[in-house]
Amino acid sequence: MSVSRNSFRMVVLPVLVVLALAATIAQAQTPELLLFGGDDHKTFLGCLNCSPFDSRSICNRFGDYGSPFSSNSIWNPFGHYGSRFSSFSPWNRFASDPPVIVDRDGNFYGYFTANRYHLERTKIRFFPIFLDNADELYEDLDRARDLFCNE
Repeated sequence: MSVSRNSFRMVVLPVLVVLALAATIAQAQTPELLLFGGDDHKTFLGCLNCSPFDSRSICNRFGDYGSPFSSNSIWNPFGHYGSRFSSFSPWNRFASDPPVIVDRDGNFYGYFTANRYHLERTKIRFFPIFLDNADELYEDLDRARDLFCNE
């Protein structure tokens, strides 16, 4: 039995929205989750759970980390950190060096990656489910950001 792309979207996208709501509720209860990528993970890529009005948030579409045009944004499909072909991108299912998630104290929360086989892929609720749908999400990263950010 074949599942059409539209029926897949009708099932997956609502689930992602519910998960995004759950992530938003948990947002106030967790430390700031910071994303770093590039060589030795020295490049700051934004805050995963900060307010969308925070200039460091990946949800701030007008900030450096939420803009689809910024070189340091995971939402830029033409950048090192947003291209599905870059080893530094969370959208690359075979990424060898995807972004890491840490808090201000340096505690490690795993790799933010669509690579299901990465041994240290994040296990933070919602993130793996969101990233498991990278192929669908990558078709429209603006929509993916909106889903992730509950907009």
